[in-house]
Amino acid sequence: MLQTSRLAAGFAASALLVAGAGVALGTGVASADTSTCAVSSHDTKQDISTVGITHVYDKTASSGSIGVGTTVTYTIVVGTTSIGNPYVNTITDYPPTGFAAPIKTTITAYHAIGGQKEEEVTPEPNGGGWKVTSTGWFVNSGNPVTMKITYNVPASVKTGQMVTSGGIGVAGTVGVGASFPNLTACFTARNANPGESVQGSLSNNGLGSSDGQLSSTGSVTDILSGVLKNLIGS
Repeated sequence: MLQTSRLAAGFAASALLVAGAGVALGTGVASADTSTCAVSSHDTKQDISTVGITHVYDKTASSGSIGVGTTVTYTIVVGTTSIGNPYVNTITDYPPTGFAAPIKTTITAYHAIGGQKEEEVTPEPNGGGWKVTSTGWFVNSGNPVTMKITYNVPASVKTGQMVTSGGIGVAGTVGVGASFPNLTACFTARNANPGESVQGSLSNNGLGSSDGQLSSTGSVTDILSGVLKNLIGS
């Protein structure tokens, strides 16, 4: 009877732990209203320089709610929705004020052999932003060029603060190049979750890693299994 009571208590405790996990690992400050803090923005270009072809430009932050001291990744996409195959040779990202140099940057672009490939690149300072250059990335309606650039979110950012990036700049063949200062992306800063603090934010959307870890010491499943084993063994 005593063992049965202990098991019941164990299951109750486990249920509380699972229910409480949502509180402990929650995103904290909710994402701001998209009318004031838009996680992505979009623009197009069609003028005499594009010869009737529409070029499209997008910038998106990795999440609408990101922990201070973790990282944010901005995804910039340059493409076209119609005929034509411009070549892009430079993309410049302008991060939020106060952000240091990026810690990782990749370019995904079309290759004659192998199609779309992602490669890590090294950005260079460029007038308050960070640029990557190439002899030319091929672009058509099915193959945009994508830049992903990751920054640390500095401790100077306050919880609840809406953090808006700068825009982008693009250079390339006639028509595709332009400056887009209003192509921004915004996120709301929050306190980092326990797993993010321990692991350096392998995932910016809540847990400290993509496999559901609470911290570097184990997952929710591991903890529940340990509780039940101890109760049964006793």
